[in-house]
Amino acid sequence: MADRIIIADDHPLFREGVARNVKRLIPDATIEQAATVDEVEALAQSGAAPRVIVLDLCFPGVYGTAHVTRLRQAFPSSVIVVVSMLERHSIARQAIAAGANAFIGKGVPARQFCDTLMAACAGQVLVCLPSQGARQGTAPLPLTPRQQDVLRLITAGKSNKEIARELGISPFTVRIHVSALFKALGVASRTEAALRGLGL
Repeated sequence: MADRIIIADDHPLFREGVARNVKRLIPDATIEQAATVDEVEALAQSGAAPRVIVLDLCFPGVYGTAHVTRLRQAFPSSVIVVVSMLERHSIARQAIAAGANAFIGKGVPARQFCDTLMAACAGQVLVCLPSQGARQGTAPLPLTPRQQDVLRLITAGKSNKEIARELGISPFTVRIHVSALFKALGVASRTEAALRGLGL
């Protein structure tokens, strides 16, 4: 079954734009959309737990982070990414404290949004605001334990399917880790990553 990704925002044009970017990034995912907090909560509960929930902080009649907290409590394993026009560090800290894996300002370029989304899916906790610039906003952190596992297996010549079997995770999740790993190492191919893994 394809991983579910829910995109929730009350502005249809913005929601469609995010959906197109996510679909290009993860073509085999099932993209679902919601326009209200009630819709996103009902949609999330309607099937398998979503792999990713991308949502705004503000909806008509809804302000603050209470809905982020509810989603985190209901879906502890889902990646929650808040995308908001309230591009302030204080707001970002509140969203992260409420359970979001990442906070992204709506004013960032699409490429920066995609990089931050992939890094959040790989286990990083990030704040990405337009004033920071792409490098500072998504500065790579030290490799997570899972990324180290993936690098070890890439260095051993394993394919994504083989890595998925060995680690007991889905091929989709492996691709997320590989993408974040490439970014963290500053490489563009598995060969370069393997050489880094060998210390060359």
